[in-house]
Amino acid sequence: MAPTKPMAKVCHYTDIPSHPFGDEAPGVFIRWLIDKEKDGAPFYALRLIEVMPGGHTPRHTHPFEHENFVLEGKGRVMIDGEWHSVEPGSVVFVPPDVEHTYVNEGTEPFKFLCGIPVPDLIPKEG
Repeated sequence: MAPTKPMAKVCHYTDIPSHPFGDEAPGVFIRWLIDKEKDGAPFYALRLIEVMPGGHTPRHTHPFEHENFVLEGKGRVMIDGEWHSVEPGSVVFVPPDVEHTYVNEGTEPFKFLCGIPVPDLIPKEG
């Protein structure tokens, strides 16, 4: 059976539900803007990460890159032990297998886009 052709998608980001990232990331919410499961995107997933004031992601690594674009707010990102201040318009590339975390440094939500490969293209660990 031939694969189904992905459908185009056009909507406002607020039409997509926001979900808590998890207990390990207090004050962090995620919206899966484009993904393979819902949209049939064959290569990349696009997420909107919203970090509330005082919130942060855990320090973590994984075998795939992150590609970020900061939309709103002020934050800091730690990549491989080095801290960087970021603001709207900042671009961040986190290579695979490098420890990183994101922290809201302001009084407003810190929002950034985060591109990652779809699950089929994520390298297997080990």
